Amino acid sequence: MKKILVLFTILIINLIIANPSYAIKIGLLTQVEEAGIGTNVNGRMIDVHTNKTVCTSDAMKGYMLVPYKNEIAVKTGGHFYTLGTDSIVLRPDTDGYVSTKGKWYRGKLMIKNMSGKLTVINDIDLESYIKGVVPSEMPASWEFEALKAQAIAARSFALANLGKQSRNGYDLKDNTEDQAYGGASAETNITNKAVDETHGLVLTYDMKIISAYYFASAGGMTNTSIWGGDVPYLRAVPSFDDNVKKNGHGVGMSQHGANNLAKQGYNAYQILQYFYQNVKFAKLNNES
Repeated sequence: MKKILVLFTILIINLIIANPSYAIKIGLLTQVEEAGIGTNVNGRMIDVHTNKTVCTSDAMKGYMLVPYKNEIAVKTGGHFYTLGTDSIVLRPDTDGYVSTKGKWYRGKLMIKNMSGKLTVINDIDLESYIKGVVPSEMPASWEFEALKAQAIAARSFALANLGKQSRNGYDLKDNTEDQAYGGASAETNITNKAVDETHGLVLTYDMKIISAYYFASAGGMTNTSIWGGDVPYLRAVPSFDDNVKKNGHGVGMSQHGANNLAKQGYNAYQILQYFYQNVKFAKLNNES
């Protein structure tokens, strides 16, 4: 196969997005009857409405929360006590992690009583979120340039889809309905390096961040359209994943194809400009 020669430009532009601090809210649990939470260092639960501490948390101790009427109750000493509010934030007192679903997460947890059930949200900065996405979406043992391509695609998808799950009180889900996200528990040194080396880089078309769809494998050719509509930066191309069974919607970047191209010497930027047509790279400006 002939090497694809691709010229690319990194643009430094002001990207106007819904959240200029590049924080993102990820739904971890939605409409559940109870939620176990904790911190690895001492922490506290803060009433969102008053910004006052309503309960402290001891390091490495689990706490069970349940909805109580229109409020949230915490179980301690075998009894449940109301926290006097329908919405709290759990944060560590010092640098540390929060926990739920048996995993550790960077950032904070927001817990809300919504219609008599609990929703648990990870409030986190964008780059930390991407560090939990890359190893959840692509094996850390794969080629480094493929991991970098995955980081840029995931970052672009996240920003292009901010607010997609707003009806649930957050931006994106932590599963493949949006992007798989395993929090700090999923992180590895090599995937974190891939995120750091592509810090703030996104894909754009017509000066807008694209929804950089990706999938496991197409089995030969990618698709030209997505769910009934054509997208200008997508067209059918050989997916370079003939060695694996088709798996996924076939739109955008084939992850197996990206890894195979990386094995042949393509860098992340060449890989992305092959799967997404006529796109440019932009670096997020923290002052935008």
